[in-house]
Amino acid sequence: MKYPNNLNKNFVKTFSYSNRGMDLEAELNETNEYYLEKDQALIFKKPTPIGLADVSYNEKGRIINKAYFKEPSTLDYNGLYKGKYIEFEAKVTQNKTSFPIQNIHPHQIEHLKKVLKHHGIVFLIIKINDLVYLLKGTDFVDFLNNSTRKSIPYDYLQTKGYLIKYGYNPVLDYLKIVDEVYKEEFYEKSTI
Repeated sequence: MKYPNNLNKNFVKTFSYSNRGMDLEAELNETNEYYLEKDQALIFKKPTPIGLADVSYNEKGRIINKAYFKEPSTLDYNGLYKGKYIEFEAKVTQNKTSFPIQNIHPHQIEHLKKVLKHHGIVFLIIKINDLVYLLKGTDFVDFLNNSTRKSIPYDYLQTKGYLIKYGYNPVLDYLKIVDEVYKEEFYEKSTI
């Protein structure tokens, strides 16, 4: 780029993958806020449980100097929707051809299986190739049980997953997909 006085400036863009999921998280938080405001669902981001090891104080308040994770976290979001417990993990991958299973920790997989056992609604939201998919917990576990692969192929997500389209309000209307995919879960069984 040419600047006044023939000054040249070169821009070097550096990449960091440490916060690549923050955009998806922000979109989901905004969507959940919309659901809350419209009284459609109560779904919240779960805080990571931390313990404080060293704290100091200044005029602005308490400063955390050292902290540690108390215990492994379960899945990212949980809450209630139409009287059913709902929980999901949100992940982003830069890989164009597959989603690495190592992105879901073993304790999270065990937790997901427990939610399934107790008939809760549980799924993954995966952003890949700038598209967002909802993958049912049952389909994720089925893949784990029937494959030796270390990653979920993109075509599996296209086949078994459900595309969540971007919108204005809400940004990612994943409950629209939940309604389609889990409709039998919401039918009230008549006892008469």
